[in-house]
Amino acid sequence: MSKSTTMEPEVILESVLEAANLKRAWKAVKANAGAAGVDGRDIQQTRSHLKAHWESIAQKLKAGHYRPGAIRAVPIPKPNGGTRTLGIPNVQDRLIQQAILQVLSPVFDPGMSEHSYGFRPGRSAHDAIAAARAYVAAGQTWVVDIDLKSYFDQINHDKLMHAVARQVRDKTLLKLIGDYLRAPMQEPDGSKRARYSGTPQGGPLSPLLANIYLHPLDVELEKRGVAFVRYADDIAIFAGSERAAQRLLACVVKWIEEELKIEVNRDKSGTGPSDQTQLLGFRIHRKGEVSIAPKAIERLKAKVRDLWERRRHRTEDELKTSWRSYIDGWWNYFVYADWQGAVTRLSGWIRRHMRKYYWQRWHSPKGRANALRRLGVKGRGVGISWSRRGA
Repeated sequence: MSKSTTMEPEVILESVLEAANLKRAWKAVKANAGAAGVDGRDIQQTRSHLKAHWESIAQKLKAGHYRPGAIRAVPIPKPNGGTRTLGIPNVQDRLIQQAILQVLSPVFDPGMSEHSYGFRPGRSAHDAIAAARAYVAAGQTWVVDIDLKSYFDQINHDKLMHAVARQVRDKTLLKLIGDYLRAPMQEPDGSKRARYSGTPQGGPLSPLLANIYLHPLDVELEKRGVAFVRYADDIAIFAGSERAAQRLLACVVKWIEEELKIEVNRDKSGTGPSDQTQLLGFRIHRKGEVSIAPKAIERLKAKVRDLWERRRHRTEDELKTSWRSYIDGWWNYFVYADWQGAVTRLSGWIRRHMRKYYWQRWHSPKGRANALRRLGVKGRGVGISWSRRGA
């Protein structure tokens, strides 16, 4: 790492398996909930299993004989089309990975770059945007946007483990981390696929390992004295002119592919004025003002259409809970923007979709009239139930 780090306390497997560390790890795994892995055990079933078998599991871990379970592959649609694969380890393996993360993070994180914001304690996407808007306000209004093609799937295991081994000497712990990297992926059809590269998204340890792998890029960019922001594999470099931005794009792409052995998606990488590009769902304007990127608005509209689709089989309470959870999270994230006019203009469109949902669920003119009366509509207002204009 670029800064000196201490090895106190020593990073050993016994630290991972300490009762206090495991208890804290279990609380984190339980709070994150999530689906069961290939063993089919949910949180409560895993808790019962661990109570009965933890002593033998711990012995296997200490002896270096523990074998992580296969990872359940779950295809997730991408906002811009296509899918990415989320890898879901068993809950038991999520517990062990979380326990490893809690020991490794205090060792690696202090040496990481000030320009790195993703999946780090005390740092957030809003912090990354704050740094980016400061660069733009200072006149670095051209952005180099670098897209790493399927980054989490491309990580070279040997290079990653070499970086981890600089800080971790315990061979049993290193072997366990390597076993997690190589755990097979079980596809939806039940077949298992061997893995020789990558760290699957879905495991607690993967974000830290991904940051460790990209740390040399941060160091290289710092050596070159460029302004940049990295949030996991979202990389934005800021320059004062189009020519400088294009030069940076060419040399940084070459360095990534040669040194990190990661393929850059040239179709999605490029340069442009900050007010025509986006970073983490935001658009930064020339004086540093921030608005919500158009693509983020389109994703919100797609989610509204999906959630308020009458053919989905959910109770009204389930729908309300899903909508409230989604829109609260969305707003808490995007409230950071200075300019929110796009959302204000969208509010009427969202309400129309909600009304459409109920109108269609009420089925017939008589059903709609009864529903409107229950909602307090009186007199001529109920007559809209017989309208032929459609939902």
